[in-house]
Amino acid sequence: MSPPGDRASPVAGGGDAGGGNDPPFPPLLRRRTEYHPLLNGRPCDRAGNFLLPATPPPPREHPPPDDYSPYDDHLDFQLADLLYRRVQMSAGAIDELMQNWAARPESAGDPPFADHEDLYSTIDATEIGHVPWQSFEVTYNQPIPPGDTTPWKTKSYTVHFRDPRKVLQNQLANPDFKLEMDFAPKRVFGEDNSRQYEDFMSGNWAWRQAHSAQDISVNTHGSTFFPIILGSDKTTVSVATGQNEYYPLYMSNGLVYNNVRRAHCNALFLKVSDRENQDSAEFRTFRRNLFHGSLRHILESLRPAMTVPEVTLFADGHYRRAIYGLGPYIADYPEQVLLACTVQGWCARCTASNKDLDGPSGRRSQPHTKALFDVFDHKTLWDDYGVIPDVLVLFTWTFPWADIHELLSPDLLHQVIKGTFKDHLVTWAGEYLEQVHGTAAAKKIMADIDRRIAAVPPFPGLRRFPEGRGFKQWTGEDSKALMKVYLPAIEGHATLLDIDAALARYHSERKIFEESGVCPNGFCLPRQHSLTHYRYLIQEFGAPNGLCSSITESKHIKAVKEPWRRSSRYEALGQMLTINDRLDKLAAARVDFIERGMLLGPMARALAAAVPAAPAEPPPPGPEEDEDDDLGGSDERTSREVKLARSPVRGPPSLPRNLDSLAYHLRLPTFPTSYTIFVRPDHEDLDIPLADYQGLPIAVATFYAPSDQSGLGGLLHERIRAVRSWRGGAPRFDCVFVEHDTTKPGFRGLLVARVLLFMSVKHEGIEYPCALVTWFSAIGDGPCPDVGMWMVEPDLDDHDDRIMDIIHIDSILRAAHLLPIFGDDFLPRHFRYYSSLDSFIAFYVNKYADHHSHEIAF
Repeated sequence: MSPPGDRASPVAGGGDAGGGNDPPFPPLLRRRTEYHPLLNGRPCDRAGNFLLPATPPPPREHPPPDDYSPYDDHLDFQLADLLYRRVQMSAGAIDELMQNWAARPESAGDPPFADHEDLYSTIDATEIGHVPWQSFEVTYNQPIPPGDTTPWKTKSYTVHFRDPRKVLQNQLANPDFKLEMDFAPKRVFGEDNSRQYEDFMSGNWAWRQAHSAQDISVNTHGSTFFPIILGSDKTTVSVATGQNEYYPLYMSNGLVYNNVRRAHCNALFLKVSDRENQDSAEFRTFRRNLFHGSLRHILESLRPAMTVPEVTLFADGHYRRAIYGLGPYIADYPEQVLLACTVQGWCARCTASNKDLDGPSGRRSQPHTKALFDVFDHKTLWDDYGVIPDVLVLFTWTFPWADIHELLSPDLLHQVIKGTFKDHLVTWAGEYLEQVHGTAAAKKIMADIDRRIAAVPPFPGLRRFPEGRGFKQWTGEDSKALMKVYLPAIEGHATLLDIDAALARYHSERKIFEESGVCPNGFCLPRQHSLTHYRYLIQEFGAPNGLCSSITESKHIKAVKEPWRRSSRYEALGQMLTINDRLDKLAAARVDFIERGMLLGPMARALAAAVPAAPAEPPPPGPEEDEDDDLGGSDERTSREVKLARSPVRGPPSLPRNLDSLAYHLRLPTFPTSYTIFVRPDHEDLDIPLADYQGLPIAVATFYAPSDQSGLGGLLHERIRAVRSWRGGAPRFDCVFVEHDTTKPGFRGLLVARVLLFMSVKHEGIEYPCALVTWFSAIGDGPCPDVGMWMVEPDLDDHDDRIMDIIHIDSILRAAHLLPIFGDDFLPRHFRYYSSLDSFIAFYVNKYADHHSHEIAF
């Protein structure tokens, strides 16, 4: 164990109090970006003539600043938005509210709406961004034998949709996105000249497709390549009624950043059919053709702009010549095999045999599939190649440079989180325990695992499970939270080499489940096999969080489930389409009013806060806050920093001004020595009086960590707490990473400390923001070979008390998460999580707590 004197760099006594943030952070400021040389998104005028560089956009054409049409004023709009979108008030309740309003004295004024019909008709009168619903009918078109009364052969299926071209034009022109999209494919390089794959337009696919567009289309030089991202997934709204299965199809603008797509991807059209009980091969063939034929018809309006650029207004106010192209398709595995017309059990992206998915393979492609059609019969295609030949034409076959096998996106939710982790590894672990220990003993072990999960210390942004967690009926969020404390997982900003190494290790170590009899038939599982494509897909499409099926599943709530619950349940589809239409009109009016500066005051701020958007910087937190999530994003681009939150600690209004009295008050007997060493390290034997002092409960760390939670600048705000009572209960003293040696990589250049107190001390006219900490030292010279995480132990003095120091706040990098090393013993039944950091003799440094921890704690 190292004595405190070996940690000279974090102890910042004396001198200037403002150092510690040089060189500037984040690395974003040191990156190099190269844009496509041909399709580079040059602004033009409405006629398509390119503008000179630095030409400002033309002024937007707006109605007068007091025109809130179709509303009388901003208050009427805000009330309509409150009642219809936020509260989802029923028609009867709206009528009762307006009647109550009308019955009040004349001083209250007339109600803004006569009744619910008046409110609805006002919303319906909104013209901004309106794209009406259309529909077409689909029927079975093959000969029906005499006497065949199969219902689905005579039934007409209605497909409802919105014109995707007009919807995409609205998305492109939405001023909400003016700082949140790329106008050209790009290549991003780090300081070491390595490629970085983040947002979709930074991937190889967009760069390569721009070249294809240049080769096939005309007059494309200087245009914007505009990829269109699709997603679909069947959803069920009720199992107790008829007509309960809906098939939403979503479309998104591929130019926007990943976090924007997750927040703003709205439903554009719905394909709906009755629930069918028919399960014949003939019906399945009809259903596949119905699906692909409907997609072709819906997307037809986009075809002209796939070969001839179309002048379009963009969010920044400029016009550009846009050339469209079909982009990635977000889908889970059942949807992928439907899209690729692949047999269940086969991979929709490659030709690996369903009997050996990890064996040799090549890439599937549309030319290859078409060639197979010309050579082999139905049985050979099905059995030897996993190809379903029943679909007449896959929808991508008729669009320029589109290949469905290349467009299938990675699916973190179903392939990694729910598939490989929850459905496979966790299930197998339980079965393995039963195989080895028997049913009764396995239950005891699983109960202890639950207690260990409950004993995990809190960490900003990490969900806790106070009662542990049974391994059934998990949500995706449950699974993601448990992965961080239960099983290492690679996601988001791990390097591509890390993915290869982790996958190779996983394939090697999973053999225990086969050898123990848990998986006697091996691992021919498509969802696990899909992980072999992840490195390539990240290079193609950027970080996979922007193309995960969790996006479409979350949109089911707003697009299908909530509108269905608001409907009368009788012929619900028409009501659901109307509800979606009104919600879109309210959103379009809100964006327009905000852009024109017409929504001001506290109600407008509440409206803006209710709209999904990139997280904003949180206000300085105080000790009374009881937030479940200590994380917040920021759109700023600033240096990495840690600041104290200027809120006094709970307790007496005045703290003792004497060192010994303060030490007694804090129950920290060595505090006077630590304070003296910090203020005057050259006079540690002197009795230095306590200067101006303020105890603080929280510090806020800001650091560069692009992720779903971060703002557009890639920054996160994180609260680090040191409080004697958290949420009215036990104390919470968080751990932190402390910079030690910036010349060493990863955790070798860091230390771990636990913060007992944040404080601000003024000595000889200089104010020092600082922290009282105890230390942990690394065990060994590398991570644990079994779990891949560093191990640490508390630093103790000769009396087995934890070594304590005061360090300058600038030496803190961010919060750290420690997981107890439980060993072989069972955890006591009533053990509490807040005792973990005081009760165990060794800990893992959890590099899987979030993306940034994984980057710095290797």
